[in-house]
Amino acid sequence: MYKGFIEIDGVIVNPDVIKTEFTCDLSKCKGACCTMESELGAPLEKDEVEKIKEILPIVLEYLPEKHKNAIANEGFYENSDDLLMTKSINNRDCVFVFYEGDVAKCGIEKAYFDGKVDFRKPISCHLFPIRISDFGGPVLRYEKYKDCAPALEKGKETKLTIFEFCKDALIRMFGETWYKKVKKQTESN
Repeated sequence: MYKGFIEIDGVIVNPDVIKTEFTCDLSKCKGACCTMESELGAPLEKDEVEKIKEILPIVLEYLPEKHKNAIANEGFYENSDDLLMTKSINNRDCVFVFYEGDVAKCGIEKAYFDGKVDFRKPISCHLFPIRISDFGGPVLRYEKYKDCAPALEKGKETKLTIFEFCKDALIRMFGETWYKKVKKQTESN
């Protein structure tokens, strides 16, 4: 194992995830993670595609007409080399983006917080800035993104690490027992 990496229950965590202070600052980044320049949007799990299909009529209520039309005409996801991804609008906005003022937000997550659906958002979005690579098992790494510079600044104020900031998403993905094991190991180092 490389220096600083932690392995718990077959999941390897890069030390950057444990040590980097990070707290999103939407007032400064404007939801940049939902508007990255790309032909496609966020990675999706197969079961997430089915779940989104189920809740789509509710989520559509939150989306701008342009996004509703794109979904009606082309669908909300694409299979690219066996990777499922949300579609993007004009190689920029995730198809599920809506705007509150000048801040990009997720229509799926808005429906969730309004109590209308029981699915928060794709796990890849919930985990961001953590990305998972597969090298014979999951490897969690910090995906550095220049538009997240305000999150690094705010992280210095809050003193939260990426691991702590993404606690809910990590528990959703790997379970609370796993999260507590990693936390305990990082505190003992």
